[in-house]
Parts: sequence; structure tokens; C-alpha cells
Amino acid sequence: MTIDWIAFTPWTALAGGALIGLAAAAFVLLNGRIAGISGIVGGLLSPQKGDILWRILFVAGIVLAPLLWLLSGPLPDMQIDASYPMLIVAGLIVGISTRYGSGCTSGHGVCGISRLSPRSIVATLAFMFTGFVTVYIMRHLLGI
Repeated sequence: MTIDWIAFTPWTALAGGALIGLAAAAFVLLNGRIAGISGIVGGLLSPQKGDILWRILFVAGIVLAPLLWLLSGPLPDMQIDASYPMLIVAGLIVGISTRYGSGCTSGHGVCGISRLSPRSIVATLAFMFTGFVTVYIMRHLLGI
């Protein structure tokens, strides 16, 4: 494995991580809720009265953020080395898994670990282990 030192950006990664942590902390302190994306979006699919507006605004912020970035310059180049059918299957697997795991990486990994939740620590370890094994099998054993 080699590191592309030109594209290696630890300071922007650190700033991004700090912003995610700050946003998650502010969300729980100001709203009393965990910033788990699958739970927020799932709540839109089965809405409760008086519990819709903040969910819509949260998702709108996620969707609008790249558009606001465009005001300051072009979006970073992205390269996705997977076909659309592979992306659809992967998305379905992630969606089903978040229901079985009672949350996603943002809920468990960012918010749950910061609260020292044993369930979230175990869930995040399971996410990471499964990701490592999947990448190893797909890239090294199957060559995909």
C-alpha cells in the first residue's frame, strides 16, 4: 500500500472530524436527540405529529451542504470505482443492516461512542470488522 502524499490532507480531515463532533454535540444538547442519520430519515418514513420539521431541515442541510460549497469553489474530484448495480446492492445491505443494528455509523460511531455506550462500541466494532473483511474478500480474494 502506498500513500498519495499530495492528496493526504490531515488538517482538513481533522477540521471535518471536529465539525462533525461539534455538530453532534450541539444537536444532542440543543435538541435532546442523537444525530443518527438512519433514525432521522427513518422517522420521515413513519412520521409522528410534531416530529417532522426538524427531520426535514436536518436532511435538507445534508443535501444543501454541497450546493453551498459550490459558492466558494468547485467540489472536490470524486471517483467511485463501482457500478450502479453494485452501489444499489451495497446501499440496500447498509439500509437493512442499520435496521438490524438499531442504528448507523453516525448514531453508534459518533454519538454512541462519545456517550460511552457499550452497545454502540460493540456495534461500531462490528461495522469496522465487517468492512475490513468485506474489502479484503472483494479486493484480494475475488479481485473485484
